[in-house]
Amino acid sequence: MDVLDVEAVRAFVMIADLQSFTRAAEALGSTQGAISVKLKRLEDRLDKRLIERTPRQVRLSAQGETFLPAAREFLAAHERAVSALTMERRRFRLGIAAHLMGPEMPTLLAKLKSLDPCLTVEVLVDNARNLLDAYETGSLDVVIARSDDDRRDGEVLGPEHFGWFASRNFEHRAGEPLPIASHHASCTVREVATRLLDTAQIPWSEVFIGGTSAVTAALSAGLAVAAFPVRLATPDMVDMSSALDLPAIPSLSILLHSSLTDQKTRATLRAITAAFSEHRPATNRAVR
Repeated sequence: MDVLDVEAVRAFVMIADLQSFTRAAEALGSTQGAISVKLKRLEDRLDKRLIERTPRQVRLSAQGETFLPAAREFLAAHERAVSALTMERRRFRLGIAAHLMGPEMPTLLAKLKSLDPCLTVEVLVDNARNLLDAYETGSLDVVIARSDDDRRDGEVLGPEHFGWFASRNFEHRAGEPLPIASHHASCTVREVATRLLDTAQIPWSEVFIGGTSAVTAALSAGLAVAAFPVRLATPDMVDMSSALDLPAIPSLSILLHSSLTDQKTRATLRAITAAFSEHRPATNRAVR
């Protein structure tokens, strides 16, 4: 009777989820070579090829597709068995800056739960300054913020690229100021974007002010153009930079701030990093 190695199965599932040996190694706190060895050990044990790997692509084989649901159940059963002995409830307090809330969240929360079934995740979404103050006092374990929110170094989760987004039916009448939707006056991106317009001598008029979700609604309604993160752009938005000859907006970084070093927490942080890496957009949506 074949006995499966838990870590080898975990490596296979992570490779399947992230479609990358490199990202799987990062998420598991290992090396690409070690991950490859574990996968090979599992494939030899099952006498099946589970992953097809080319210089450009990593994907499941037909046998891998069949095995993946059972592999997930195997890991879940293992975690339940271990948890039944310890039953140590842990609380993880995570702060996320409101302007960063995006498509990573469902994947992030799912990964945290699968990583530790006994983990209670407490998420606070707020102004970045409030979150960083709470982090300083120990009220939060981890904060995810943008590099313009705080001058301290943190672990880079990925770049935050920006474009001049509007809805597909947006029309700008020639000779009139460019209608702008923006965040509140304290937003650094707003300050940079309007300064770029002034430098390029492009007349503009601020017609809408609000938080990220409100600006998203204003853009979808065709009210204005906004300096907006590529990562958060919805399918009905397009980047108008080329069409309107607007200046490029410098990119920022998404940072993770944490001073925790215990093994369990580091595993949780790796899962967060993997979730953000998995959702990086491949290309910008642009008007052609």
